[in-house]
Amino acid sequence: MIYRDFKGLKLSALGLGAMRLPVIDGDDAQIDETATQQMVDYAMEQGINYYDTAWGYHNGNSELALGRALAKHPRESFYLATKFPGYDLANMDKVEEIFERQLEKTGVDYFDFYLIHNVCEMNIDEYLNPAHGIMDYLLAQKEAGRIRHLGFSAHGAIPVMERFLEAYGEHMEFCQIQLNWLDWEFQDAKGKVVLLKKWNLPVWVMEPVRGGKLANLSDDAVAKLTAARPDETPVAWAFRFIQGIPEVVMTLSGMSNFEQLKENIATFAEDKPLSEAELATLKEVADAMAAEGTVPCTACHYCTSHCPMGLDIPQLLAMYNQYKLTGKGDFISSMMISTLPDDKKPSACIGCGSCAAVCPQQIDIPGTLAEFAEALGL
Repeated sequence: MIYRDFKGLKLSALGLGAMRLPVIDGDDAQIDETATQQMVDYAMEQGINYYDTAWGYHNGNSELALGRALAKHPRESFYLATKFPGYDLANMDKVEEIFERQLEKTGVDYFDFYLIHNVCEMNIDEYLNPAHGIMDYLLAQKEAGRIRHLGFSAHGAIPVMERFLEAYGEHMEFCQIQLNWLDWEFQDAKGKVVLLKKWNLPVWVMEPVRGGKLANLSDDAVAKLTAARPDETPVAWAFRFIQGIPEVVMTLSGMSNFEQLKENIATFAEDKPLSEAELATLKEVADAMAAEGTVPCTACHYCTSHCPMGLDIPQLLAMYNQYKLTGKGDFISSMMISTLPDDKKPSACIGCGSCAAVCPQQIDIPGTLAEFAEALGL
């Protein structure tokens, strides 16, 4: 197992994420605890020492199941992370209640790592509202030793992360972002890494294989990768890409079965970052995937000056592309659209065509926005 240095700790470069544990009969709320125990025991045996869960994973049962699986191992042999669930605005005034319950659910006296969860457009105003007392309470728990290291995770765009860091950056020790070879440019994960580097914050990676999407590539894509590295699977390519980013300390993988765990541990037995030629091959595959079913908006903003409704068309098209690339399970686009006032959502387009008439890329903007509105049920 590869290890990374973090403030005097040796963290396994691969962490076990508990968002996609094995379940019974396909029911996300019914975790197969026998299989989970087997996976945790093997992970510990093979040197994984970082375990990540959260309040809402598996309908609230992830913290319970992971806590029980780790209970048979000495407390000092693993690092446990969980998060404050501010993705649900109803929780903003419940930080103490939730934190105390999380300690009970996991069966520990302290959390090695604690995160403010999913900083994004939907909740940034409330996260920054001092009336909720969230940061004051968490800093008090850190002072008391019940939180050893405090950080945050973010699905929001760079401006949202900048607002959070300007308010609380001095208290943050790490940041968890969605990072993989597809989102390096598509969601500007590269720009987020640059931002965090300015704040001297190491990067924790979530969604390294984008919920499994990068494990199930087209035959053409697999052929290109296999030609470059015959002995590496698409999943291994995803991890090798991340191994080449020096700012990354922790890579989390939500492994759903024992075979996935074994394969990922084998990959992390050594550092084998991609060469420049291999990165070029991966970019070729990424560009082809990003172009499939999406619209070629370059954010030139010609359209916005001609829109009688004042819509931020480039932003809406970017969210449309995110939705098309990820599929119906995508939550980022729907989350971001939900934060917009009704008169700025895709459904506010009146179909006049003024935008399309000046679009250099000849995008059918009214048709695209109508399709997006229908897909989101707006």
